[in-house]
Amino acid sequence: MALGDRGRALGREASGFMAAGTFGVAVDVGLYNALVHLGEHGLLDDQPLLAKTISLVAGTSVAYVGNRFWTYRDRPRGSVAREYSLYMALSTVALVISLACLAFSRYVLDLRSPFADNVSANVIGLALGSLFRFLTYRRYVFPEQPAT
Repeated sequence: MALGDRGRALGREASGFMAAGTFGVAVDVGLYNALVHLGEHGLLDDQPLLAKTISLVAGTSVAYVGNRFWTYRDRPRGSVAREYSLYMALSTVALVISLACLAFSRYVLDLRSPFADNVSANVIGLALGSLFRFLTYRRYVFPEQPAT
């Protein structure tokens, strides 16, 4: 594939990944804020790391569906169980990245506002985790079909 064609293909792949991820992020961020900050005291107000884990699993599941059936629809399909398991395993690493950012903000810097939580977990943690996901999903979960 020519360099220009490869660049365009990578750009389409990245934009599809971002679109699927946008829906996943909306679920993740919305659910996290509902669990921790909704009302006077959210359901998991005192357990932000558990809330982030729950919200990230839900958001990641939404993003998996978008990536499998849209972004990487032209890639060979493996078993859904294998793909989803690998997708979630790699997402666990991204979760640890996001939780580390949130924990640092909450427990080292003692920043506990909704703004601080969202910047640490849903901006910094999300950006770092998304880069990791993009690089690993395209290689291990949805690999290109080898040229024959």
